[in-house]
Amino acid sequence: MREGVEDLVEKAAQKLGRGLSVEDLDGLLVAYSSNQAHADPVRVNFLLSKRVPADVSAWQLSHGIATAVRPVAVPPNADLGMYGRVCVPLLVRGFRVGYLWVQQEPEEESATAILAALPGVRLEVELIAGLLLDSNTAASAHRRQRETTFLSAAAGDKPALAEIAGWREVHGRAPWQMVTLLDPDGADPEDPQAAVVATSTAAMLATAGIDPALFTAGAETHAVALFAHSTGRANHAAVLTHYERELAKRSGRPPGRVLVGISEPFSSLRGLPDAYAQSKVAAQAAAVDPALGELVDVRTVGVYQLMGSVGMEPSSVFADLLVEEDRADELLPVLEELYDNDGAVQTVADRLHIHRSTVYHRVARVRKLLGADPLGGRVRQELHLALKARRWAARPRI
Repeated sequence: MREGVEDLVEKAAQKLGRGLSVEDLDGLLVAYSSNQAHADPVRVNFLLSKRVPADVSAWQLSHGIATAVRPVAVPPNADLGMYGRVCVPLLVRGFRVGYLWVQQEPEEESATAILAALPGVRLEVELIAGLLLDSNTAASAHRRQRETTFLSAAAGDKPALAEIAGWREVHGRAPWQMVTLLDPDGADPEDPQAAVVATSTAAMLATAGIDPALFTAGAETHAVALFAHSTGRANHAAVLTHYERELAKRSGRPPGRVLVGISEPFSSLRGLPDAYAQSKVAAQAAAVDPALGELVDVRTVGVYQLMGSVGMEPSSVFADLLVEEDRADELLPVLEELYDNDGAVQTVADRLHIHRSTVYHRVARVRKLLGADPLGGRVRQELHLALKARRWAARPRI
């Protein structure tokens, strides 16, 4: 049976012979051990109130625990009624999920003995961190508020943009890219609140330990990630794979086809809303046009960029006529493949599994129906745009 956080904390406490407690990033108590010969007033109050008091938190933070990657000895503070203790940052692949605290005894003058004993509970510490990452962090009030602020900034809210400019994950990291993670099957969730938790948690877990992924947030229909700009796509591909797996675990659906839309780089946060829109368009285009692939830069989606910026779906007299007449769905696929492949008849025949002569025959039928050449000039331009608009009309709304 898989051990819970409480079991692991108790096991580590017995190995160390000391009292332990675990708190999340908001300073809320997650678990504590029963083994404590001499609990100081701070520990007693913490176990009763389940929250770190503001003055104690300030003392602890003043010793660098928020950025530490190794155990930190926090000295005693008589004014607070606090013995010395050691803070062990709980990290998973570099992602901070909480803190484990080990209290010194009142007669101990230093944390040397605790620091020397910590390697003996390394496994328990790693397992505790993994459980926190898997369950507690995404529900953190602090995390939810930051995600809400980030999504507001991405929507163009000026106070939110000003606030995230000072975030450690954002400040000094330009240029950036916005990335949208979209599962088309989940674009219309039955339970929007549960969907936000699922996308938020899946995105957070999928990017843990991937350095260029600076921050993530979950929405009802998709997740977003702020990346440091790079020309390579290996990290984006890794996030896609991890997100597919994590979203399936949390949504209760079989793993689906997750799509990643990537914006153009931007160097000023004023460009964040436009970049967010670009990444959504790229993901939506991939949803309606599988030929684009699963990892899609907005600059590669062609005319879908224009459709994402207009309020109405384009219409066309010639296209409407063909849709009405092409009940067997034979003519429109041939035209779209011809347009997409620069008129290469053999390529079209291969892709549609038909003979070259069939391609010519179907183009002739179109020419007769329209009374115009579908491969020439304005008619070709009109039909190609209309065919893509027809796909775009079926996009997931996010």
